[in-house]
Amino acid sequence: MCKRLLLSLAFTLVCVFFTKAQTLYFPTISNDNTWDTVSPASLGWCTDQIDSLYNYLDQEQTKGFLVLKDGHIVLEKYFGTFTKDSLWYWASAGKTITAFLIGKAQEENFLSIQDSTSHYLGAGWTNCTAQQEGHITIRNQLTMTSGLDDGVPDNHCTLDTCLNYLADPATRWAYHNAPYTLLEQVIGQATGLSANNYTLSRLKNQTGMTGFWYMSDYDNVYFSTVRSMARFGLLAQNHFIWNNDTLLHDTAYVNQLTNTSQNLNKAYGYLWWLNGKSSFMVPTLQTVFPGSYAPNAPADMFSGIGKNGQLVSISRSKGIVFVRMGEQSNSNEVPFLLADHIWEKLNAIMCSTNSLIEQNEDESLVEVFPNPAQNAITINVEIKSDDNLLLELYDLQGRLVLDKDYEHLSKGKHCLVLTTSDIANGSYIFMLRNKQTNIVNRIQIIH
Repeated sequence: MCKRLLLSLAFTLVCVFFTKAQTLYFPTISNDNTWDTVSPASLGWCTDQIDSLYNYLDQEQTKGFLVLKDGHIVLEKYFGTFTKDSLWYWASAGKTITAFLIGKAQEENFLSIQDSTSHYLGAGWTNCTAQQEGHITIRNQLTMTSGLDDGVPDNHCTLDTCLNYLADPATRWAYHNAPYTLLEQVIGQATGLSANNYTLSRLKNQTGMTGFWYMSDYDNVYFSTVRSMARFGLLAQNHFIWNNDTLLHDTAYVNQLTNTSQNLNKAYGYLWWLNGKSSFMVPTLQTVFPGSYAPNAPADMFSGIGKNGQLVSISRSKGIVFVRMGEQSNSNEVPFLLADHIWEKLNAIMCSTNSLIEQNEDESLVEVFPNPAQNAITINVEIKSDDNLLLELYDLQGRLVLDKDYEHLSKGKHCLVLTTSDIANGSYIFMLRNKQTNIVNRIQIIH
């Protein structure tokens, strides 16, 4: 009787999952113009908040923006002369395509991610000793843990003279573009196909994506339309199954793509950025920041993020994919703040908000305002025991701009004021913690 009940329950769960998966809409492969749309009003969204989002995107030099809800287009906006047929670069958001291609090549037995990279690129592809070089695997390249020195003058440089030993593989996380870029040469050597041909035969033909890889200096950059980037986001939302066509059958690899890939930077999978983790790291800096890199986004959100704000951001729990292409006033390689603020605006449109007050494991409360700020920021904090607090401000290159101690604070509520008149206009990472353990992390924009 128990066995029959368990089988019945398992069958029910499978049916529920299958039914839920089928609620996603997929546009036809042959024609972008037939993509189904749904109005924000029909979803019960707060349509009076849409202009605020569009004004913000315009301010941030956006060229194209699109939001999918369960695969249907809900919002789509182009700025200036840019149209739905215009091509733009993905920058580092294209790393997510490479992660897919590596998984596909492994599934087809062309390679294993545990293989030494030297097996495909040959001896001497780095400036390391033969032993040091031989320990670097494809998985290290996928996870940004090659141990190669990212502090060279140009960390995009793929010449052997630019690839120097700094640490053993898997012992150090660093956002290093050159080892990533060389994954495309690994794919070429393993499969016998160029990145463009392998992408065409394993991804574009199955999803209706358009676009192409183009070499720019040392980088191989993907270009496409906004809608093609949205197709890839929809594919990732559905665990790399397009409609009923499974593009990646290796479920273990699919799961690893968008889950913490190493213990150094919990917010990094296989070339995807992961939200909702207990900590994250940023390019060029070895500091581990507590909390999520995008606190206004759902905890299950994962993103492809590229320089100047090329974004494909996905939340399965919300059924949302959004794509943003364009320029940005600051040229950060990984613009976390832009992603976070877009989610903040989307929350308002979807009539849901995240509180500006965060509760932490030690039950401390913190509120930071105003944001943006002009002359000063006020920090209201409640601590549950006598403590010392340290306030730190980092720029988006990871440099410490300001630090300030608040010593011998008693249990209870405190109002701290930080003067910002001497701080240059821009975006910063704000951090408040005690000397032993982190209390809170908050990403803010200060003007």
